[in-house]
Amino acid sequence: MGMTRINGQQQHLIETTDRGLAYGDGVFRTLQVQQGVLLLWQWQWQRLCHDAQRLQLPLPEEAWLQQEIALASADIERASVKIILTRGSGPRGYAIPNTPHTQCILQANPWAGYPAGWYQHGVALYPCQLQLARQPRLAGIKHLNRLEQVLARSEWHDPQWQDGLLCDSEGWVIETCMANIWLCEGGQWVTPRLSHSGVAGAVRSWWIDQLAQAGQTAVEADISHERLLAADEVWLCNSLLGLAPVAAIGQQTWSSWLQGRYWQQVYEHFLVSSSTMLSPR
Repeated sequence: MGMTRINGQQQHLIETTDRGLAYGDGVFRTLQVQQGVLLLWQWQWQRLCHDAQRLQLPLPEEAWLQQEIALASADIERASVKIILTRGSGPRGYAIPNTPHTQCILQANPWAGYPAGWYQHGVALYPCQLQLARQPRLAGIKHLNRLEQVLARSEWHDPQWQDGLLCDSEGWVIETCMANIWLCEGGQWVTPRLSHSGVAGAVRSWWIDQLAQAGQTAVEADISHERLLAADEVWLCNSLLGLAPVAAIGQQTWSSWLQGRYWQQVYEHFLVSSSTMLSPR
């Protein structure tokens, strides 16, 4: 059984006037909690602060939020926790209230995981027809309006596809329905530029920092569909999935990652570095 806590209390109901419900006015993050520790907390908190600042959304204190996550996941050995921050209730109209009261909703559930085959055989991506809108003011933010992802995910029902590839209205590769994308090109790590659309995930930020510590540079670039298909390897990352290789996009397939030239290097580093990603409650 999962648990929901709202503003420091165990409950399940929100006001119908909540701006998160009415307008998608808020942000969220999802993370793993394993045996009392928060994975990637440093990067999760950084991204949460960045997104809230962009939306002029007051944040709760970090220590209080960590304590609330601890309470929500206390009886779950391995949990997925979703943090939702909304601007709270307000009067009719789009105008931001003069004194907004951020509402904090925490949902903790037992870890469901992903099939082992995703990591052993790779993920197949469906090439979605939906195009992500370009809006620099919202680019990179994990805001509550996920209608683009909902519509994109409705494009396929065949279980041969595990996720969907998303491009923006200019045709640039941005992300998948649920993850960030990385390309390996002759030993160079490349990820889509997210200055006009897309979500900047915590694992994406973590890997950029890991490369910097190793004296390497992560290239953020406008990536065409043709460039994506020509890459040596492609892989995905998000906070629940971790890292997974891409085996196919539409009819294009990859097998080079099976030899482990780049993929195994990244995945092993992810596992070895797990201690640096854990923060005590």
